[in-house]
Amino acid sequence: MQTEVKRTAVYVYEAPVRLWHWVNALSITVLTITGWFIANPLPTLPGEASDHYVMGYIRFAHFAAAYIFTVGFIGRLYWAFVGNEHSQQLFKLPFYRASFWKELMHEVRWYAFMEKEPKKYVGHNPLAHLFMVAIITVGGIAMVLTGFALYAEQAGLGTWQDTLFGWLIPLVGQSQDVRIWHHWGMWIIVVFFILYVYVAIREDIVSRQSLISTMVSGWRMFKDDRP
Repeated sequence: MQTEVKRTAVYVYEAPVRLWHWVNALSITVLTITGWFIANPLPTLPGEASDHYVMGYIRFAHFAAAYIFTVGFIGRLYWAFVGNEHSQQLFKLPFYRASFWKELMHEVRWYAFMEKEPKKYVGHNPLAHLFMVAIITVGGIAMVLTGFALYAEQAGLGTWQDTLFGWLIPLVGQSQDVRIWHHWGMWIIVVFFILYVYVAIREDIVSRQSLISTMVSGWRMFKDDRP
C-alpha cells in the first residue's frame, strides 16, 4: 500500500514583493544591456548625429530603467516596514547568530553536491539570504549612488542629482573612477543573476520545496512531510 505524502503550502511573498521582484529583474536586464552598449558604443555613422540617434535611445532607456530601479528599491524598502516578516529579509541579516552560519555552510555543501538533501526554509535559505543582501541591497545602493553621480555630471551643477549624488565623484577621485566601479558592479550583478537563475531552476527540480512558482503565486509548496 502506497503511503500518501502530505504537501504543505505556506503563503510567503505578498503581491507587492512579487511585483517588485519581476519589475526589478526587467529593469536590471535593460540596465545591463544598455550599460554594455554605453561602455562599448556602436560605430559612428556618417552624416548628422540627429539622423542616427541610436546611442541616444540606448542612453535614454538606461536612464529610464535606472529611475524605475531606484523608485522600486525605495518602494521595496517601504514594504519591509509594513509587509510580513519575509519582506524584511532583504534588509536584515542575522550574522550574529551562530546557527545562521552553521546552516549557511550546510547550504554551501548542498550546492556543492556534498549533502544528500537540503533543509526546508519558508523564506530564503541562509546562503541565498546572504547573497540577496550583499548583491541586491548593498550592491543596489552602490549602483544607485555611482549611477546618479555620473548622471549628475550631465544634469549640471545645482540640480537635485548633483546635490544628492555629486559629492561621490570628488570622494572617490574622479568620474572615471566612479565609472569603473559602476561598470564592475554591473558585471558582479550579471554573474550573480546567472547563478541565481541556475540555482532557482535546480532547486525547483531537486529541492524539497518550490522556488520559481513561489515568486509567481506567493505560496511556498513543501513537497514532503519530513522535518
